[in-house]
Amino acid sequence: MKTEHHSTLHQRIFDLVEAIPAGKVATYGQIGAIVGGCSGRIVGFALASLRYTEDRQVPWQRVINRQGKISLTGPDAALQRALLEDEGVRFSAEGVIDLAKFGWKP
Repeated sequence: MKTEHHSTLHQRIFDLVEAIPAGKVATYGQIGAIVGGCSGRIVGFALASLRYTEDRQVPWQRVINRQGKISLTGPDAALQRALLEDEGVRFSAEGVIDLAKFGWKP
């Protein structure tokens, strides 16, 4: 569903993130490479824009950084971690997700 708030590129990013199954994660760079024509940073900006609209239920929590960590801070980081743990994703004592085990391979 396209809205005035999001570009076509954002829509493609959202469509791909919606394909990540529960219990799996992808990196910002991975999403950018699959979508094409954008960087991991652009993926992050697109996902951050979701807080300004309620027209889609994109599982933003399933996108993490290339080190297997949550990039957000404060309450947003705690929420992302809780959502991922509810889906069965496990973190090491250092807060790292094992991408070999939990990484999404489309």
